[in-house]
Amino acid sequence: MDFGLSQSEVNTLLTMEKFRVDETKHLFPGLGGYLKIPLKSKDQREEFLLDISRGRIVLKKHTFQIRTGLIYVLARVDIAGAPHRNPDGEEIGCPHLHIYRPGADDKWASPLPPEFFADQENVERILEDFMNFCNISKKPFIQRESLI
Repeated sequence: MDFGLSQSEVNTLLTMEKFRVDETKHLFPGLGGYLKIPLKSKDQREEFLLDISRGRIVLKKHTFQIRTGLIYVLARVDIAGAPHRNPDGEEIGCPHLHIYRPGADDKWASPLPPEFFADQENVERILEDFMNFCNISKKPFIQRESLI
């Protein structure tokens, strides 16, 4: 029995307008680092987390994801990591996008859609585009030193 999210719930949660919860200035994580930023829906009833992590060995490796229910990854972008193998055997290179699928969670990936991710070489731009893709209207303050 699958207790995950339905496709309708995924669509609603992903497109729901999201806002930072406070004025905290977050420091973009260094190598091997991780940042978890709380977000809320406009009506304050839904909670989300924006996760940002960096690779420890591969300097350009980054992961950006939005979660709900603290466990469900609604969407994730992987940059400069290993290729991803989908359940059907298809291999998807980096960068790529995972979107939650009922019964499969975030196990499927696809190339970043250029209509949402125009500059797929610039990490700062990918993060900005990812926040737009996830409909984060009032974005968190993220102090970026060098994203490499």
